[in-house]
Amino acid sequence: MNLTKFPKRNYVIEPTPIEALPAFSRALGGKVNVFIKRDDLLPGCSGGNKTRKLDFCIADAIANGADTIITCGAVQSNHCRLTLSWAVKEEMDCHLILEERVPGSYKEAGSGNNFLFQLMGVKSTTVVPGGSNMPGEMEKLAEKLKAEGKKPYIIPGGASNAIGATGYVACAQEIQQQLFEQDLNIDHIVVPSGSAGTHAGMVVGFYGTNSGIPVTGINVSRPKSVQEEIVHKLAVETAERLGVRGELPASEISCFDNYVGPGYSLPTDGMIEAVKLLARTEAILLDPVYSGKAMAGLIDLVRNDHFASGSNVMFLHTGGSPALYAYLDTFM
Repeated sequence: MNLTKFPKRNYVIEPTPIEALPAFSRALGGKVNVFIKRDDLLPGCSGGNKTRKLDFCIADAIANGADTIITCGAVQSNHCRLTLSWAVKEEMDCHLILEERVPGSYKEAGSGNNFLFQLMGVKSTTVVPGGSNMPGEMEKLAEKLKAEGKKPYIIPGGASNAIGATGYVACAQEIQQQLFEQDLNIDHIVVPSGSAGTHAGMVVGFYGTNSGIPVTGINVSRPKSVQEEIVHKLAVETAERLGVRGELPASEISCFDNYVGPGYSLPTDGMIEAVKLLARTEAILLDPVYSGKAMAGLIDLVRNDHFASGSNVMFLHTGGSPALYAYLDTFM
């Protein structure tokens, strides 16, 4: 896979660290050795995985002559935060459409990412009810902005299309180079699985290089069968874009939906335990919506001997810690 033929903005300056988590591993009984890929340390306001996707998406926007970015997400969207931050750096306008998936969850004077939207000077924020047609809402806004003389470019939620997922194909290649340089063998990788771009890109990156390293997604919203279909469809589209030979089999996609709890962004006991345990053993912050629930999944899988004893298991930390500050009542 030759990724150099695809335009990018070079937001990812250097590889993010891979760190061992010895105290965290001991707290899980020492059954496996847990490592973490620190994509929470990527550039962009407060970091996070969307920077890798936006590296390619915003390059495509600029190549198409855009001066304005439109995107969407939930009311505490990390993707919206990072899209806005890179639009600010590129001196482009940015408009956000926020889906209130949990009734009453949007607070105009809210903390967390909602505060950061205002701080970075978002051009407009439109809040729509949960279940709204988000692509349709973005198209409506784009037509309005075109009538005003702007040149808008729509980035889908999570930057999860084949363009954005290319950023996580690049991440998979980055990880494999790091493992080679560090003489580190990883037996399994666990990733949060939401809008599917990160999960799909990682699968394509490891499958397309015949690495033999399985990637498991921990769902943050949808049932297993639905999520696996979404991830597989995007992985196939991404593989085709990159010229991966042969069709990517559905068996490469594996998800667990046991850790979603009552719904997207709603706290669970497992998420709370995971956030506190990693903070108190390794001083690393997870977020309550994505990485916290995904780590809750990893913890449960370890405790139930899903991984062979002595395995080296890597967790992809996708960032999102600013959202913690909107969940003070959950943790205090």
